[in-house]
Amino acid sequence: MSGRTVLVTGVSRDLGRTCARSLAADPSVARVIGVDVMPPRGDIGDVQFVRADIRNPVIAKVIAREDVDTVVHMSVIATPGSAGARGTMKELNVIGTMQLLAACQKAESLQQLVVKSTTTVYGASSADPAMFTEDMQPRGRARTGYAKDAAEVEAYVRGFARRRPDVTVTTLRCANVIGPGVVSPVTSYFRLPVIPTVLGFDPRLQFLHESDLNRVLRHAVTAGVHGTFNIAGDDVLMLSQALRRLQRPSVPLPGFAFGGLGSALKSTRLADLSPELVTFLTYGRGVDTTRMRAELGFEPRYTTAEAFGEFASTLPPTGGRTERLLGAVADRLPEVSDDRPPALTALTGTGGSDG
Repeated sequence: MSGRTVLVTGVSRDLGRTCARSLAADPSVARVIGVDVMPPRGDIGDVQFVRADIRNPVIAKVIAREDVDTVVHMSVIATPGSAGARGTMKELNVIGTMQLLAACQKAESLQQLVVKSTTTVYGASSADPAMFTEDMQPRGRARTGYAKDAAEVEAYVRGFARRRPDVTVTTLRCANVIGPGVVSPVTSYFRLPVIPTVLGFDPRLQFLHESDLNRVLRHAVTAGVHGTFNIAGDDVLMLSQALRRLQRPSVPLPGFAFGGLGSALKSTRLADLSPELVTFLTYGRGVDTTRMRAELGFEPRYTTAEAFGEFASTLPPTGGRTERLLGAVADRLPEVSDDRPPALTALTGTGGSDG
């Protein structure tokens, strides 16, 4: 298909902006229109920016006026901090998606919808399979946060696909995106000078390099394959292996202390340990990418280890300024017996362990 007119949502954020620029460079794409409530923070090249809120029905007028045939939805955000509050985050993610899909349903010119989703929809628990396939359901339904929003977004997308069978709908469940330029809950966690871990757990991690995210979105637009696909770099990386590559000290904490640490880290703006990130860093998650290769026809350039290795190479060794924060959290922990676990000793500042 030549002469495509592609609308990309969420271009004020770095991943949306780079996706739009990548699509604009494709010879099969005639025009790329970037939509968001705020202007992009960086250069968008040949992308035409339109200030519009996808929560508002005006988005339907933009799609109709520009004769858009392809929509790439990048506006589902992972943290309330970037949106202002949890309520605003839910509005952007869920209400915004509903309005966008309503606009798409009315658009006669629309031929394709590509949605960037997340493997977070599978959740993380001790009962999980070794690898989730696209047909599997999470072991427990998400009740809060980004995971709940992503599940609702996917449900609305499936409903749209049933109502508009003439539109090719591609849902990309991406593993945690990582790279030197990525700012996210996961990368903020790994950027901590001293990294807390959950005592007794060594979760399996999968990553997708930021350049492979742009490649798979561009591929999905040009390939036009209907379906839902897990997208991740090959293999898995244990958290202990990731910490060794970072060469940063770690502090193992009991589960209740690790969960309680989230609010303290958030208040200092060092990291946002959301409930879904806490469970991910406890149990990990693995997804099967067979369908990505066999049906979508996409091959990432970076394995999980290579993607994380490039990210880690940009981070300098650190000192222990986070230890003061951990000590402050320890002061608020319940009293424990004299034979308390080593993690609490580390938490109170008597030492850390090398990851």
